[in-house]
Amino acid sequence: MTPNTVLGRDWPKLVAMLGGAEALRSSAVETKAFRRARKVASAADLLRLVLAYCLGRGGLRLTAAWAGAIGLADLSNPALLQRLRQCGDWLTLLIGQALAAGMPAPCRGRLIRLIDATSVPKAGAAARRGNRVWRIHAAFDLPAERFGAVQLTDGGTAERLDRIAVVPGEIRVADRAHLHPDAIANVCADGADVVVRTGWKSARWRDAADQPVRLPDLLRAATATGWIDQPIWLARNDAAPLKLRLVARRKSDAEIAEARRKVRRAAQRQGEQPSQASLLAADWVMLITSLPANEYGTETVLLLYRLRWRIELAFKRLKSVVGLHGPPGKDDRSARPYLLAHLLTILLLEPLVDALEDSPRWAPAV
Repeated sequence: MTPNTVLGRDWPKLVAMLGGAEALRSSAVETKAFRRARKVASAADLLRLVLAYCLGRGGLRLTAAWAGAIGLADLSNPALLQRLRQCGDWLTLLIGQALAAGMPAPCRGRLIRLIDATSVPKAGAAARRGNRVWRIHAAFDLPAERFGAVQLTDGGTAERLDRIAVVPGEIRVADRAHLHPDAIANVCADGADVVVRTGWKSARWRDAADQPVRLPDLLRAATATGWIDQPIWLARNDAAPLKLRLVARRKSDAEIAEARRKVRRAAQRQGEQPSQASLLAADWVMLITSLPANEYGTETVLLLYRLRWRIELAFKRLKSVVGLHGPPGKDDRSARPYLLAHLLTILLLEPLVDALEDSPRWAPAV
């Protein structure tokens, strides 16, 4: 089964994966995507029609012509667009069902969830001038190597570590964009642990006595050993400081040279000179984690963060294999179902298609 066959010979398999024609009819009626068999004979036919438009390149006119040619439906371009606009809630429901069916068992008692977001541009000249986007927030689950949760928002909705509901016992891994103390505290309170990358000035650092800590001083003192693993606290505005672990490793000489080059180039674009603290921090990979040191050592925490590249490949696969790009229309009523149709397709194809794999399967290491 591939994106090129789901609408043809593999269509009955996809309908079966979604619970069958009657289950599709029930969910479509529930969400008011399908009311009666007029022009389009069934909810399954409606889904096929919507996916054909969203996954194809032909636009409304050619999709309607294709549907008429194969006897799927006889409707005009405006009628097809109207049907599409009614399918947003239905596709959201189908995505939830696909995610629930693929929920993996925990790895050695812990589910590892990689948290990130990707964006696609909105259509239209005004949207391009304002750099307006749709944002897909996702959790990518290991060891199953598939999306475990997705949320679609506009570009004004920021990335947050606690945006996606916690599975108790999970280990949530994210990059430095997710370093928000209150969100981290919420995730931990819901029964998860975190591994989050940080920068030297990304938070208000405190020690056990609630005194300020300068991260560059810690890095400078640890240059000889090349690693740090110690308790640290993150200050919060309306709550007590959050106790975590600071885990850091000094990079190789080649990595340091490249990292410092990027820091200098970024400063140059701003017409500034990089600070010595920024150059020093570029020498290190710095993480904070709630994992206990007696169970998860320094190297294990670093290894967990290195798994984050899996979600980046998953986003690449989403955009390249099923052709996700900016929706063609400016109307959010049609753009939202367009994006949801792509998400549903990749969720259905992920566990089936060896050709979709970008790299070998991940092997548990903790």
